[in-house]
Amino acid sequence: MTEPIRHKKPPSVLIVDDTAADLQMLSEMLKERGYLARAVISGRLALQAVRNDPPDLILLDVSMPGMDGYETCAELKADARLKDIPVIFLSAHAETADKLKAFSAGGVDYITKPFQFKEVEVRVETHLELRRQKFQLQENYDRLRGLEELRDSLVHMIIHDLRSPLAGIYGFLELIREKATHTLSPDLLHYIGDALGSAKQMARIIDDVLDTSKMEEGKLKLKLTDCDLSGMLEKAVAGLRPLLAGREIRVTPPETTPKVMADCEMLSRVIQNLVANAIKFTPRKGGVIRLDVDSSGGMVRVNVHDNGPGIAAEYRHKIFEKFAQVELPAGRQKNSTGLGLTFCKLAVEAHGGRIGVDGEEGQGSTFWFELPAAARAL
Repeated sequence: MTEPIRHKKPPSVLIVDDTAADLQMLSEMLKERGYLARAVISGRLALQAVRNDPPDLILLDVSMPGMDGYETCAELKADARLKDIPVIFLSAHAETADKLKAFSAGGVDYITKPFQFKEVEVRVETHLELRRQKFQLQENYDRLRGLEELRDSLVHMIIHDLRSPLAGIYGFLELIREKATHTLSPDLLHYIGDALGSAKQMARIIDDVLDTSKMEEGKLKLKLTDCDLSGMLEKAVAGLRPLLAGREIRVTPPETTPKVMADCEMLSRVIQNLVANAIKFTPRKGGVIRLDVDSSGGMVRVNVHDNGPGIAAEYRHKIFEKFAQVELPAGRQKNSTGLGLTFCKLAVEAHGGRIGVDGEEGQGSTFWFELPAAARAL
């Protein structure tokens, strides 16, 4: 069966002018070119016509008795339902001040009388096409937004489903290590330790995904206490040593022990993510990761330096976006940063701080974050 052809409704143009000759000429010419043309003789009638049946574009005369074109346009733009309808002014006034007043009232274009219809036609076509593209852009954005929400919901569901089996894997590995410590070879015990480390890393990824969603929705509440950053750095390094595989981590202790008022558990995960990210992109042979803390101007700064491939300037903001990918110099391969750095950014900003990355491509990277220092008791 042949599907019937669906014809698109032609664009509608409302012409507002108190001169009958101009109304008739514009109406006839626009209709000849396939537009739906309506004509009214005053600003009040124009407002009524637009509210009853909004057009795609308005041709609006400036000089009219009662309500002039400027007032009519300003009232249209004050209505949220009608403000996006493009208004092209028609006027015998050619002064710059008149044109500026028209644009200030909300007009998108200005045609002086006596006009050439070809000019009117071209400007009408141009602004209708701009309007069509604007609608198309909004539709595309809404569609992409819907797909993003669907993706996030799917990821959220999968992550929830992974939590239970992962907890089982971790628990049984712990049980095997506990029960068979004296019967298994050192190599097997080492493998079990590596597997436990990987399970812990997977658990951190799951927590990052779930907490990123909560922070984006404003549903994650911070449990603020005094946090010792120096101790957090040492703890993060200790927990990630099984992943080093030949890399070296150096922690430079600060002269004083800086403290911040923060959610210590969340902040510890931020540090772990930054260190794990440095390990991931630092070469095993000769790889060195340096951690330090300093404070100045009421802010405490944590730095994680590595001698990996570095990040090009154009990617330094992108890497903190969800599921972002960056290109690395070696073979120009792409590496996904997943949600770890996104979680770090949201967590640091939730504490009133900021996060970033410095360094040059091919010369390593320095990931850092700053938080307000905890106020000292008087």
